[in-house]
Amino acid sequence: MRLMLLTAGTRGDVEPFAALARHAASRGHDVRLALPDDAPAPDGVDTVPLGLDVRRVLAPAGRTPWRLVRHVRAEVRPAMRRMFAAAVRETIAFDPDVVVHHPLVLSAPMVADALGVPRVLAEFAPVATPSERFPAAGGPTATRDLGSYNRSTYAVPRTAARLFDADVARAAAELPSGRRPDGRSPSRATLMAVSPSLLPRPDDWPERVHQTGAWYEDATAALDPAVADFLRAGPFVVASFGSMATGDASARGSAIVAAARAHGLRVLLVTGWGGLALPGACAGPDVLAVRSVPFDAVLPRAALAVHHGGAGTSHAVARAGVPAVVVPVTADQPFWAAQLHRQGVAAAPVPLRRLSVDALVPAMADARSRQERAAEVGRLMRREHGVQRALDVLESL
Repeated sequence: MRLMLLTAGTRGDVEPFAALARHAASRGHDVRLALPDDAPAPDGVDTVPLGLDVRRVLAPAGRTPWRLVRHVRAEVRPAMRRMFAAAVRETIAFDPDVVVHHPLVLSAPMVADALGVPRVLAEFAPVATPSERFPAAGGPTATRDLGSYNRSTYAVPRTAARLFDADVARAAAELPSGRRPDGRSPSRATLMAVSPSLLPRPDDWPERVHQTGAWYEDATAALDPAVADFLRAGPFVVASFGSMATGDASARGSAIVAAARAHGLRVLLVTGWGGLALPGACAGPDVLAVRSVPFDAVLPRAALAVHHGGAGTSHAVARAGVPAVVVPVTADQPFWAAQLHRQGVAAAPVPLRRLSVDALVPAMADARSRQERAAEVGRLMRREHGVQRALDVLESL
């Protein structure tokens, strides 16, 4: 098959698609991956840019409503408009047999319909597939079970998508006809790249929804020698806030280091896009600050993780069998923070506004008491082989 893969977002949105692209190519398929401009192009994968700088779009816009509105007008809308048009243009150029897309690539259904080929939606959290068993991830009620009203919460992401409807319509100029097709065909299938160990499949998802488990590479990346030396020196905490750069990064780093030291643990501080920083006063041989690390090589050796609760990080930590303290910031993170706690692999979530040494010390103790359960869940998740299951679905279309 000729597979067009379209993704948008941060590391947790790009790396799973890269894993799927590599696995599909290894099985003889012709694959092209369209991804944000600031995402590292994965080796051995045919990639094209989407005209989207995610880091710039997610850059803090300030605290006032006016600054937020100005940021949306000046950065977010133009970036999304470029991404929608590029997704159409690159898909037309590739002429695929199947289109597989992230929910944010809102122009994917239109171009698939125009080409007359099936499309497949890939979700890393339940936002587009309603259920009465839990609320939509990312909405204002993501951590509250509303019973029979849970299904209605999925109107929130649908409404947010409609805000960009005019931008999607403008992208139709890239189609051979120059106009948007009448109507919209449903996705042929949905690939729910979510572990059933973290979110058991609800009984009201339709059959076309395939819960594959998370998508990972099989190979383990090599470690920088300095990181490898640090990991061998004794028990440690991995702390990462990924792309979440809002607020006082130094204060967060200081609180995490102090709390870890209270437990006799060293700290590998992964600064990411600036969500964490190491103040000079906290420096010492028991702390190593790095911008990024290959989680698959680092996490299995950790005693504990402190993270923001993104879907990718949540699955990586749980798959490694490591208990966690989750400090959710935005989007689907409160959903995953609550879900990890329900499954017994993380302490009760620590709200970002309450992040302090006093909050982290007992939360770390709680998380460490869950080591046995975390190890059990990790063993189950490592048997899932999500990327292989996803490709099996695509090959069966």
